[in-house]
Amino acid sequence: MKEKTILLVEAHPDDEELTMRALTKNNILNRVVVARDGVQALEYLFGTGAHAGRDLNTMPQLILLDLKLPKIDGLEVLRRLRADERTKLLPVVILTSSKEEQDLLKSYKLGANSYVRKPVDFLEFARAVQQLGLYWLLLNEAAPLRQP
Repeated sequence: MKEKTILLVEAHPDDEELTMRALTKNNILNRVVVARDGVQALEYLFGTGAHAGRDLNTMPQLILLDLKLPKIDGLEVLRRLRADERTKLLPVVILTSSKEEQDLLKSYKLGANSYVRKPVDFLEFARAVQQLGLYWLLLNEAAPLRQP
């Protein structure tokens, strides 16, 4: 069975550390690839730039995507993911501090699978990460990479 990788797209080091701590606290020990901006995320997913030559037959089981990213924002990353046959079915959870209703609506219109506001309290955040991990990594049946 292939390793279930998580792609964490997060620009803020404190939020990255918080997410990693929450994953560890909940014994979610999957490999986590971190992209710190939208360009890095797209390069990883499409095997370009710093990730040229990456095996594109292995895609993340889950993408945790922040919206407020440098270079290319999270909504544009999501738009490009959904526009490409190789990535259009990957589970994308928006994990953001944005309370803007328009961000919520745009995320779902662009094909996000879920939208989670980052709780400020670490224990609440850890519980949210635990539930995300249980669902997306254990219960959810991922779509096959190659469609008939």
